[in-house]
Formats: sequence, structure tokens, C-alpha cells
Amino acid sequence: MAADSEPESDVFEITDFTTASEWERFISKVEEVLNDWKLIGISSGKPLEKGVYTTGTWEEKSDKISFADFRFSITHHYLVQEASDKDGKEELVEDALPLSMQDLLCMNNDFPPRAHCLVRWYGLREFVIIAPASNHDAILSESKCNLLLSSISIALGNTGCQIPLFVQIHPKWRRMYVGECQGPGVRTDFEMVHLRKVPNQYTHLSGLLDIFKSKIGCPLTPLPPVSIAIRLTYILQDWQQYFWPQQPPDIDALVGGEVGGLEFGKLPFGACEDPISELHLATTWPHLTEGILVDNDVYSDLDPIQAPQWSVRVRKADNPQCLLGDFLTEFFKLCRRKESTDEILGRSTFEEDGKESADITHALSKLTEPAPVPIHRLSVTNMVHSAKKKIRKHRGVDESPLNNEVLSTILSFLFPDAAEKLTDGSETRPTTSRNNPPPESEEYNLYSQFKSAPSDSLTYKLALCLCMINFYHGGVKGVAHLWQEFVVEMRSRWEKNCLIPGLASGAPDLRCCLLHQKLQMLNCCIERKKARDEGKKAYTPDRSPSASSGDTGKAIDHSVGDYQKETEKEKGEVGKSWESWSDSEEEFFECLSDTEELKGNEQENGKKGGTKEGSKESANLKPEGRLHPHGKLTLLHPGEPLYIPITQEPAPMTEDLLEEQSEVLAKLGTSAEGAHLRARMQSACLLSDMESFKAANPGCCLEDFVRWYSPRDYIEEEVLDEKGNTVLKGELSARMKIPSNMWVEAWETAKPIPARRQRRLFDDTREAEKVLHYLAVQKPADLARHLLPCVIHAAVLKVKEEESLEDIPSVKKIIKQIISHSSKVLRFPNPEDKKLEEIIAHIMSAEATIARARSLKAKFGIDKCDQEEEKEDLERFVNCLVEQPEVSVIGAGRGAAGRIIHKLFVNAQTMTESSDEVAAMTTLDEEPKRSGSSDERRLNLGAVADFPPPAGRELILRTTVPRPAPYSKPLPQRMYSVITKEDFQLAGAFSADTTFF
Repeated sequence: MAADSEPESDVFEITDFTTASEWERFISKVEEVLNDWKLIGISSGKPLEKGVYTTGTWEEKSDKISFADFRFSITHHYLVQEASDKDGKEELVEDALPLSMQDLLCMNNDFPPRAHCLVRWYGLREFVIIAPASNHDAILSESKCNLLLSSISIALGNTGCQIPLFVQIHPKWRRMYVGECQGPGVRTDFEMVHLRKVPNQYTHLSGLLDIFKSKIGCPLTPLPPVSIAIRLTYILQDWQQYFWPQQPPDIDALVGGEVGGLEFGKLPFGACEDPISELHLATTWPHLTEGILVDNDVYSDLDPIQAPQWSVRVRKADNPQCLLGDFLTEFFKLCRRKESTDEILGRSTFEEDGKESADITHALSKLTEPAPVPIHRLSVTNMVHSAKKKIRKHRGVDESPLNNEVLSTILSFLFPDAAEKLTDGSETRPTTSRNNPPPESEEYNLYSQFKSAPSDSLTYKLALCLCMINFYHGGVKGVAHLWQEFVVEMRSRWEKNCLIPGLASGAPDLRCCLLHQKLQMLNCCIERKKARDEGKKAYTPDRSPSASSGDTGKAIDHSVGDYQKETEKEKGEVGKSWESWSDSEEEFFECLSDTEELKGNEQENGKKGGTKEGSKESANLKPEGRLHPHGKLTLLHPGEPLYIPITQEPAPMTEDLLEEQSEVLAKLGTSAEGAHLRARMQSACLLSDMESFKAANPGCCLEDFVRWYSPRDYIEEEVLDEKGNTVLKGELSARMKIPSNMWVEAWETAKPIPARRQRRLFDDTREAEKVLHYLAVQKPADLARHLLPCVIHAAVLKVKEEESLEDIPSVKKIIKQIISHSSKVLRFPNPEDKKLEEIIAHIMSAEATIARARSLKAKFGIDKCDQEEEKEDLERFVNCLVEQPEVSVIGAGRGAAGRIIHKLFVNAQTMTESSDEVAAMTTLDEEPKRSGSSDERRLNLGAVADFPPPAGRELILRTTVPRPAPYSKPLPQRMYSVITKEDFQLAGAFSADTTFF
């Protein structure tokens, strides 16, 4: 039994060698991706046109694969090409070389200015790269590299893919790629060499030719000719012979000019430093053969002046300092400040003398019953003096952020009517929107898109002044100081009934920023208060307590007649505002005094008996406050003409008041009581209009009012009367017949009171105090938030103005992007800082581009060019240089632009030489300069000396030879080399016939 149990205890391990290994799974995954991307089979395409690698569209698609636990990314790079009709015919050709092998010999796209490094090295239009997925991972060992090369070789063979497949090895910054391409009986190996130190024997053409020939190992005794393309790059860094044309702003001119401060309305523009750091000149010999020229360690025929092709690219300075960008950036920083105006400047400037220690409980009385600011005359000098005297109580005279001269100039610019009053002694009407650009112009409509303010408004000017003060005159302290002066001026104008200049008349424009709406609201308050005060003064001398009611009626009729004449002059308006009525000779009664007077009249009439009572009733039935007849409409019952009444204008509202009102109405809920209360709150204007209508049309009914006020709610139908005639019969709409209708209740409540005797719908005193308080509590950060749309608006207009002088297509495109982006961001309150920073970055980019164009124009001396045709060519060349990564120089070194570039290098070389060498050259060259021509002098000096040693050497060697045996198929061979001061790279593509090998 023991012997039988022993075999059962043994465990036999079975190894299944048919299971796929990790390596095989990796190869299978590569094949699967190539199949998914449809890269298998014979590749076909049409020959490449010249420059298509730069002008064409490159696309890529990626996927993730793994080798065990090591992740790779596989990416397909390809040039988008239109389908060719010859594709079908090309597929029929047997044993045709893959497209990538044909591209190795193509000379139409050597040295592309902007392309993937593999495109520049091998001239490929399509390739696949396998690289480590993480930037920190790298293939460093030779065994891993060989394993990956074996993997892609097997994958290419299994799928029949003819697209080159590369593997990235070593750290990514070295840009090391090895790869393979397979075709029918042919294979191309892509190999690389990268050294930090350049071997001396390989710094010239002859040494590189030796490497290329030894690598090919051609068995033929007469070697086939090698095609050579050479590019030498020279860098110009020294611009000392040219002064940067940007003039710094003249600080003294900002305050020393004439009254009006024209400089304060302008934003600066331009770069403070040269935005072009380097100019790269590439001299190219595109088609050479071995033996035509000599280039070794002793002598070289590569003279840049004699190069058949020149191309230029410019290197931009990193983040050049630009004035407009600095202004916007510094102003935007204000939005992040937390301090209040009082914390920055000390105690409030609005405190009265001797009231510094007042208790906080007096704040409400101080707000509702403001004491007059002691400004006796509306002048810049007095407004500055009064404010600064209060500021100096808490800090020394020398500590004021803004001196009197700067402050006076700014206030004169903001309030030109104050300066004009000093000169002629008469008050001028503030400027309105008449000076704006035409409404159909794009510049005019920008303020509504940006939600800023019109470009000639006070708000717009204030934003520019604060922006300049923040940058040049004290930063946030200067901003706080100017804002306090501004608020003092606003209160002064309110108390003195002086209209604010630079604001359009009428209700606040909700398309503008909130601060502009607040100033418009304050102007509305001043207008109504001024009109009311003038109306009282005009009526007081003619007032007689003993005047009879008949005389009163005549006075009213006479007043209405005069008023109708006035309205005919005012563009034929349908209605008339309350301010205009107050300008007439009629008296405006406040609600309280009106009630008291009516009570007094009732008592007097009661004492005089019944005879007087009848005359009073007849007087009350006389029409008052008529504007003009409403066409041919007549009252339904008396049959008299229906007159449009003079009504009060609705109270103007800013967007924050509208939002607050909507919140209050929404909080009332949906109950019947809430809906009724909401309707009553909204019917104040309706009740006022009903009272005015009753006063203008004695004996009228609700149907008459509806026919004028809401014609859609009065339905007329044609019916037959008793005699069979067709007549019109009207009735109120269904909603007007609803029980407890608000219109019916308001009509029953309304009394025949003309607009001039009604309670004011708009309490200008209260609203003005609210606006003034709102302005006074604004922090510099809040102010910057309010005015940032105006500053961006001004910056966009400035960029458009400067671009119109240069005509740069890319800047026009950036401006359109800025306007589109800003319209979406600035339309809503409290935009995100990140989005605002993006807008400012776009503006800075446009400014830098314009500055680069001007820098290049100055360096190429376009303004000094006398010949018109040559000037146009230079302007075209400079514009292309700004727009494109690399521009070919027409005529190479012998063209107009080439001669200027040559001169720039000659001057730079002269500046770099020592003073002793320059003096020696001057002594030796005196005679040739006096006697010889310019060409002779150039030859005497030596053309090669005009340029520094090349900063980079690029060579492309091509040939077609049979490998590896003399009877093999001739296949393309290519080697690219780039040599810089501290870098040496070789990239070779060597093809071999695999039919018998």
C-alpha cells in the first residue's frame, strides 16, 4: 500500500511553450495598431511639391501599448494630401520602392523651417514613432534597444507595412531615433550619432564625405556621384548701431501742456526694448555634386555672398516690455487689492471741520441730510484746494500722492466746463453723445459689446486717467487720491445743480458698465432738481393768492398753448418729460405742500357758501395737463376729442436697482396676496398716468384710457345696428374684465390730478444720495473692476489704430479674437481673473507683433528708401518676416534686402573688433576708400570677413548605389549632419537589397 501511495504524492509541472510571451504580445499589439490605422500594404502617393512641408497640414494620432508593465505611446505623423487619380496605376507597379525611400532622394523640401526633426533629417512625409509614455522614462540599454528594433522589424514583416517605424531611445531631449522601413525585397535602416563635442576631422564637407562613403561600402570601383546640399546659418545679435525707435513717454508733457490734458486721454504704445533679439541668415547651396567645391580644414569655397539662396528668420525677444501691456497689467493688479480708500489715505476727506470724533450713530443723518461741501465757485482750483485741505489734516503736505499741478490738469481734462467757466464766467452745457463716432461705426458699438462706456464719455476718460495715475503717479495711493477728488466734485455738482459733462442725457444706459450707469443716474437727479428749482423761481413772482379760478384756467390754457409750441420744435415727440414741464411757468407742488393747499382751499370754499361751491366744481372739471389730441379719437361718452396727457416719466433705474427690485418681487411668492401686492407695487406709474389722463379728459372712462394706453386690450368688431348699418362696437379684452382687476381698481382709485401736482415717481434727492454714498464707499479694487472694461476697450481701439498704420494680417486676426472673447467675458458681472488675463495676454501679443514690424522696418531703413519699387519690395519682405517662420531673400545677397542684411553683418563685425584693430584697418584702408569703388573696397576688405563664423552647418548627402553586392538593386542612401558649437548629430538612412541576403 505504501508503494502505491508514493506516485500520488508527486506533482508534475507542465510547461506550455505555445503560450504567448510578453514580447510576442507586444509585437501583436503593434500589428493591431497598424491594422487599425490602415497602414498595411503598399503605400502610394504623388510626388511632393516644393515647400509643401511648410505650407501643408500635418496631423497625428496616438495610442497606448505596453511591453509587460512598461508603457509606450505609438504616434502616427503624416502630411495631409489630396487623393491622386494615379494611385490605382501606381499600385499595379510591382517591386516599386516605398514612398519613404523615394522621399529620401527628393530635393524639393530640404531644410524646412518648421517641421518634425525626422522630417528635416530624412525628408519623410509619413512615419510612426514608438516612445516611452512617460517623459521620465527612457530606453538606455543597448539590449532593450535591440529588442525593440527586432519587435518593429517582425511587425513590419508580418503586416507588410511600408511606413517607416522609429523607436525613441535615450532621454527625450537628445532626440535620438532608430528605425526601419521595409519594402518588397528592400530594407532601410535609420541610424543616428549624437556627440556633445565635434570631432575636428568632421567639421567640414570632406570629412563627412569620408564617413558617408565608408558607411555605404559601395563595391563599385567608380563610385556614383554624391549629391550635396549645404546650409550655413549666421546669427546677428549686435544691434548697437541702431537705436530702438520707441520714444519713452514724456512725463513733463503730461502735466505741462495746455489746459485739457490731451495726453491723459491717450494710452501709450510700443516696446521699451527691441522686440527682435536675433536675425538668422541661412545661406544655402541646394544642388551640388562632389568635386565642384572645396571645403576642408584648410580652405573653403563656401562664401555666403556667393550662395544662390538666402533665407532669413528672426528670433523674438522673450516677453519684451511693452508700454500698453504694462499699463493693463498694473491696472489689473489693482483688482486684487483689499484696502479701502480710507485705509490707504487715512481719515475720510468728507468729514467736516470739527466733526472728526463724531459718533457712528450720526451716519444715517449725515447720509439723509448732507451738509454742503464748502466749494464756493465751480473751479478746478477751488475743488482741489478744498479736498487737499482736508487730506492734509491727517498727513503732511509732502505726503499727498498727487501734487496740485497734476491734479489740476486731470480735473481740467475730466471737467472741461469748470475750466471754461474760469475763462468766460458762464456755465456751459455738458457735452453729450453728439461728439461720439457715427452709430454705425464698429468703434462706436464696441462699448456695448464690452459693456464699458462710449469713447468720449466721462467714465472712459476717468478710466484712462486712473490707469495713467496708477502707472506714473503714486500707484494705488494716487488712484485713491484722484477718486476722492472725483467724489467730492460729484457731490459739489449735485448741491450746486451743475450737470456732469461727458454723459449722454436720459435714463442710464444698461449697455454700459455699472459705474457709468451710476453717473448717468446722478445726472438725471441733477437735471430734475435743476428743472424743479428753476420752475419754482419762474413761478414765484407771478403767484397771487387772490386770483380767481377763471384766471387760473386762463393761465393754464396759455401755459399749455406755449408748451405745445415748444413740443413741436422738439422733433415731434409723442410725450413730454416731467423735466420739460418743470421748465415752463407752471408751479411744481411737492406732495405735502399740495395736500395742505388743497385742504386750505376746501376750508375757504366751505365758509363762502353754496354759490362758491358750484364754481369750484366747474373749475375742477376743466381739463388740465393736455399735450395734444390723439389723432381723430374721441371720448366714448361725451364725444369730445381724446387728448394725450402730460405724464411723469418713469423712474430711471440702474441694473443693480433692477436686480434688487426683481429679487423683492420674487420674494413675494406665488400666493394670491403676494401677487396682488406685487401688482400694486408695479402699478405706481399706471396710477400716475391714469390721474393725468383723467385731468386732461374730464368725463372719460376706463375704455377711453385703454384705447390710448393699451390698444390691444380694446377689441372692436363690426356689427349691424337697428337700421341695418354697419357700425364699430368695442369692448375691453378678457383680461380687463377679470374680477378685482388691478386696472379697474387703479382707475377707481385715481383722481383727476395733472402730472405737475402729483407725487413724484422719482425721488431725485434720495436717489442722488444713494449714488453719492455708493461712489464714496468704492475701494480702489472695486473701482478697477468697474473700469477694467473701459481700459480694455481703450486698449483695443489703440491696437486697431496702430495696426492700421502697419497693415499686419495676423494682428487683424488677433484683434477679432480679442473682441469676440471680450464680448463674452465682460458682458457678465465679476468675470474670472483667468479669462481677463487671457484677454490682456492677447492685447500684449498684438502690441509686440506691431513693435516687431516697426523694429524690422527701422533696421531695414524702409523710410529712408528713395526708390518706390524697392521700398514696396522691402515692405513686403518685412511683413512676410513678421508673419512667416522663414522668408526667402529675393536675389540672395545681390537683392535689395540682401544688401541691407550684408551691411548689418558688416557693421556688427566692425563693432565686435577691438579699437586697435579698427584703427589699424582704418589706416590701411584710407587709400582704397578714397580712390576705389564700393565693390573694390569690399574685395579689398575680404567678403568672408564680413560675416562671423557660421553658428550652424547643415549638410545633406544623397546617392543611389547597389548594396550590399554589386549586382544588388540600386537603392537610395542619405545622410544628414548638423554641426553647432556644442553639438554634433548624424542621421543616416541606408538601404539594402534583401532579396538574396
